[in-house]
Amino acid sequence: MITGIYRDAWGIPHLRAGSARELARAQGLVTARDRAWQLEVERHRARGTSAAFLGADALAWDGFARQARLDDTARRCFTALERRDPETADWVRAYVDGVNEGLTPDADEGLAPDAPEFARAGLTPGRWQPWTPLGVWLSTHILFAGFPAKLWREQAVRHLGPEAVGLFATDGPGTSGSNGWLVSGERTTTGRAVVAGDPHRFIEEPGVYQQIHLSCPEFDVVGLAVPGVPGIAHFGHTGTVAWAITNAMADYQDLYRERLRRTGAGVESLGPDGVWRRAARHTETVECAGGKPVEVEVIETERGPVIVGGPEGLDGGVPESGEEVLAPLAVSLRYPPRVTEDLGFGALLPLLRARTVADVDRAFDVWAEPVNVVMAADTEGGLLHRVAGRVPERAEANRVRPVPAWEPGHEWRGWHEMPRAGLTDGIAVMANQRGPSAPLGVEFAPTHRADRIAALLDGKDRWSPADMPVIHTDTRLASAVPLLDRLAELDGLSPEAAGVRDTLLRWDRHMDADSTDAALYAAVRGAVVRQLAAHPAFAALTTPPAYPEVLLPWMNLVPRIGFALEHLLRAEELYGVDRAEAVRAAVEEVAAERVAAEKAESNATWGDTHRLHPWRALPGATDDEPGLSGDHDCVLCTSAVPGWSDVSARGPAARYVWDLARREDSLWVVPFGASGVPGSAHHRDQLPLWTEGDLVPVVTDWDRLEKESDV
Repeated sequence: MITGIYRDAWGIPHLRAGSARELARAQGLVTARDRAWQLEVERHRARGTSAAFLGADALAWDGFARQARLDDTARRCFTALERRDPETADWVRAYVDGVNEGLTPDADEGLAPDAPEFARAGLTPGRWQPWTPLGVWLSTHILFAGFPAKLWREQAVRHLGPEAVGLFATDGPGTSGSNGWLVSGERTTTGRAVVAGDPHRFIEEPGVYQQIHLSCPEFDVVGLAVPGVPGIAHFGHTGTVAWAITNAMADYQDLYRERLRRTGAGVESLGPDGVWRRAARHTETVECAGGKPVEVEVIETERGPVIVGGPEGLDGGVPESGEEVLAPLAVSLRYPPRVTEDLGFGALLPLLRARTVADVDRAFDVWAEPVNVVMAADTEGGLLHRVAGRVPERAEANRVRPVPAWEPGHEWRGWHEMPRAGLTDGIAVMANQRGPSAPLGVEFAPTHRADRIAALLDGKDRWSPADMPVIHTDTRLASAVPLLDRLAELDGLSPEAAGVRDTLLRWDRHMDADSTDAALYAAVRGAVVRQLAAHPAFAALTTPPAYPEVLLPWMNLVPRIGFALEHLLRAEELYGVDRAEAVRAAVEEVAAERVAAEKAESNATWGDTHRLHPWRALPGATDDEPGLSGDHDCVLCTSAVPGWSDVSARGPAARYVWDLARREDSLWVVPFGASGVPGSAHHRDQLPLWTEGDLVPVVTDWDRLEKESDV
């Protein structure tokens, strides 16, 4: 029996129950009430059935989900969870029961969930299965490690040479990152640690994180949950210990180039021992609203599911020089949960029950997907900084590019030991840079965000929880230096272009929304990116191979150049490209546009074009989204795609400050609000705070909640 569901002033749910199982059911119920449409979309995406109501735009994802075997993997992982950890499996079932209860129309009134999108899509909620939360988790994170970058590297190396891997290495277009920092008690005003940060994800409406408070006799935890998944996995505070994660940028998924052939019995693949073996094969039909059904062939070799091509090959699948063409090429994906039948859900209940960093450490020992850097602190002074997850040991070539399945030496040989790290001067910073996870990855984020956070923290002897938004919202752009250096070297410019150059050399290098200089820098940067992308040296990379649409963001040349611009400008030589002339042409182009704009009495700021652009499953009439400060390499990481668009589709999906002295002094905020229902008072009430960098107090006082609850 559910003891109570309470709401604070921001509509955030606070749940009390008599047991962990009852609490899981309450969490499922309240999530269904607050996020019914979001849950339905995520359920369909996990199954590869979203095109049935979203139409042709969703076909690419559905095809990938089917071929990658996401739903089948989730089923297998749940079956294994029932065998290995029946308590957690039963707890997940309770959450699913709560979701189904919340999604079921009222028997007396026949009311569907309070979400207008269902009527727009002509849809009624479907029933969740016990493995659906695992499917949601898997579909949310399957692209998290950015395995499609291996396809990009293969093309770049083929056309530019092996040095292209390092030149273009960066936190790229499809990778999610985060900021996180831990300040030990010796560096705080309270004498107890503070853990703070912000996860960077594609901004969705409703948001990808749900503020929630879960309480039962075993534990009382506040944190950020993933809607559709029980417990609090990534960011939580139990009162005596708090933890947070960032993307470790580890490489733990492999792509294999497969040789496939059809036989009378089905499909065969060529293995590393030179033997053709039967591959699993069947077909599935993807329904499409407003269109014809699409048949998808699902093939799985001993390496993994085939996600690109098939027995008839694929465009661009050129064999290595000197290879005998034995059969057409396809590409299979090998990822740990498919191999181990384990998504790491065994960590979720121990995290809720944790009282010390030792408890958190033990919980993350069984973490699997995705691979994260973890920070934690407790009220006894314990501190933790480690990597958690499952990374296979295999040949170095596997980590960089697709490898030939028919050659020996590319098998998985075991699992890496997870690295650990300490603190420096009472501080640890994680921002996707090369840190403790360096041995596990290939591409990491530039050090700009991590260096800036560390420098800001070094600027004061003592920090309080209330000080942390100063770090969250810092807008200094260190990656601007190489372009500004190139600008400083230019001479012989037109008077207008010289004015642009001189303005930017005086600029304070902060990407503030109200800054005209930041807007000018972004315009010049974008023009430089386009100049470089148009150079004949990169012509072979302008047309990607015929890969599935869901993988193409990693293959787009303009974002690749945009995110790697500082490397490309600093490199000793760049494939014969005259970078000085490219920068000169860009400045002259922007200067001419600026003259025209001034004649039209326009003086654009960065926030005029750098506006929030959230993803919605049902596009249509949208709110007038705010202009944003920040940029890709700022601590306030609101990512534009230089040379492509100034809008920000990715940014802080939440902000948090966990205080280990007084949990009630902790703070948090999400981009929109606690409710996913358009028109609700709490649908977008946190957006102004999020935009300005303000935070909402974390409420933990049950007496206050019982008095003030608005439900």
